[in-house]
Amino acid sequence: MERIILASKSPRRRQLLEWAEIPFDVLVKDTDEMYPASLPIDQVPVYIARNKALAVKEELSHDRLILAADTIVVLKDQVIGKPSGKEDAVRTLKSLSGQTHLVITGVVLMKDEAEIAFADITEVEFHTLTEQQIKYYVEQYQPYDKAGAYAIQEWIGVTGIKRVHGDFYNVMGLPVSRVIKAINQFEK
Repeated sequence: MERIILASKSPRRRQLLEWAEIPFDVLVKDTDEMYPASLPIDQVPVYIARNKALAVKEELSHDRLILAADTIVVLKDQVIGKPSGKEDAVRTLKSLSGQTHLVITGVVLMKDEAEIAFADITEVEFHTLTEQQIKYYVEQYQPYDKAGAYAIQEWIGVTGIKRVHGDFYNVMGLPVSRVIKAINQFEK
């Protein structure tokens, strides 16, 4: 498999690609994560991922396969981003407690003029969390770089998640099996 360019700072995405034994280099350009208000929610992370891929493509001197992704959490039709700090993380987790929410990862792969883009959606249901559990998690794990203020592979996921319907790895930040299928389409 040809080495791809991962247009993401996410250590979880790097880890997932390593587990899948996909050779990659990381190249990231800061991009605006704003999106048009009229965009359907499931297209928000695809839109942001496309902007990340295009920013990296501009930096390359020759065409390579670029993989960009963005993950959002949606509760009751509201996008929940990364928390701004400790209080925001606690407030976010309180809102997710006892609720079912969606984790949507937008993926864009591009090379030359070809592009494959999709959104993968996973339903996640939390048990009702105590304030003590929430504060413990936020203090110990500082989930400030995570959409929805949590990582499924950390303590809160192991102890607080009741049910996952869909791709577990999508909740970590990348629906790896779908990404591999898309990469294979470029290699045909």
